Amino acid sequence: MTNREPTPRKALPVRGADVSMTAEIEERGAVFRAGGVERDLFELLAENGVNWTRLRLWVNPRDESGEPYMGGTNDLERTIALALRAKAAGQALLLDLHYSDFWTDPKKQTTPKSWRGLTGTDLQERVHDWTAEVLASLAEAGAAPDMVQVGNEITNGMLWPEGRTPRFDDRERRFEGSGDDREDEAAYDRLTGLLKAGVRAVREAGDAKIMIHLDFGGANELYRGWFDRMVVRDLDFDIIGLSYYPYWHGTLKDLAANLNDLAGRYGRDLVVVETAYAWTKAHPEGHHQVFSGEMAETGGYPASPEGQIAFLRDLYDTVADVPGGRGLGIVYWEPAWLPVHGTTWASRAGMEYGDDVVEEAGNSWANQGLFDFEGNALPSLRALGGG
Repeated sequence: MTNREPTPRKALPVRGADVSMTAEIEERGAVFRAGGVERDLFELLAENGVNWTRLRLWVNPRDESGEPYMGGTNDLERTIALALRAKAAGQALLLDLHYSDFWTDPKKQTTPKSWRGLTGTDLQERVHDWTAEVLASLAEAGAAPDMVQVGNEITNGMLWPEGRTPRFDDRERRFEGSGDDREDEAAYDRLTGLLKAGVRAVREAGDAKIMIHLDFGGANELYRGWFDRMVVRDLDFDIIGLSYYPYWHGTLKDLAANLNDLAGRYGRDLVVVETAYAWTKAHPEGHHQVFSGEMAETGGYPASPEGQIAFLRDLYDTVADVPGGRGLGIVYWEPAWLPVHGTTWASRAGMEYGDDVVEEAGNSWANQGLFDFEGNALPSLRALGGG
C-alpha cells in the first residue's frame, strides 16, 4: 500500500458501478444522501465521476409458484427500468448476461429452468434468440447497452452441464482435466458454440462492445490457458473482463503482471469489472458480512474509509499503467447495497435453485459499500469516480 495525497487522478474511460440491487432495496426503504441531502442514486454516482452502470440480467428469477429469488430479482422488466435511470443520468450501460435464472460464478452456472433438456444446436439457438430478444427490448425502451457481457465469471464454463469445462483450481492455479484430452477439448468446443451464439446476437443488434469475463484476476495461468483456447477457436470479443478482490485474487502485483501480459498477448482492452474493499469491519445488525478482519490482513489495506480510498487509487494506477492504453478502468460491485430490512442475496427459493442453501441470508456486502449503513455517501465514492 502507498500513501498519497488526494490529488486528481488520470480519468480512465470506465469508472463504473454495478448497482443491480437498487430496485429491491429502494422498495424496502433505502435512501441515499450526500451532505445530509437525499439524492437519486444514479445522479449522485454521475456527479462523483461514475460514468458506467453495470446491470445483471437473469432469465426468470422466480420459482414455479412465482416466489422471487431476491438478490435484486433482476428480470428484464427491472433491468430496463434501472437502465433507463442510468441513461437519464448520462451513464453508459454494461449489460451482464448470466444465462441462468440466478447467480452464476465459477461454482455454479445453472441452466435456466425453461431451457433444461436443450442441448447442442438447440441450446445454442436459444442462447442466440434470448440474447436477441433482450437487446431488442432494451433498444425499444431507449436503453440499448454500450457493452455486453456474454456470460458472468465463466472460468469453468456456463449453462452446465452442456457448457461445463475443466475446473480451474484456485489454490494450485491449474486446470483439472478429466484425464481424457479429447473430452476436455470437446468441452471447450461446446462452450465456444454457446458463446458464439450469444456474441452473434450482440453483433446483429448493433455496435455494443463484447466482454468475456473470468474471475481471479491475479491468476495469469487461468487467463492464458482459457483465452488461448478461445482464440484458437476464433471466438469474437472486444474486451477481457476480470474480477479482482485483493483478499481472494492475489496481490496488485499479480494483477498488474496478468493485465500487462494479456494486453500484449491478445491485443484486447481490459476492465476490472468486479472489485470491492471494506470501509469498516463492523457488521450491520442482522446481516452477516463476507469481509472480516482477517481479509484486511490479506488485502493489505485497513478496513476504513481511508483504506478503501487507498485501494481504489492503487487499483486505478495499476489499470492505467497497462501498456498501450489497454486498461480501460474498473467497475465496483454493489457499492450501494444498503442493509435495509428485508434485503437478501437469496430467498430460500433462490438458494434451492442454485443448490447453495446456507443459514446466512441478508446483505453480506454492506461493509464493502461506498455508503455507510444509513445511506450516507463515503469519501471513497469520489475515488471510484477517479477523484
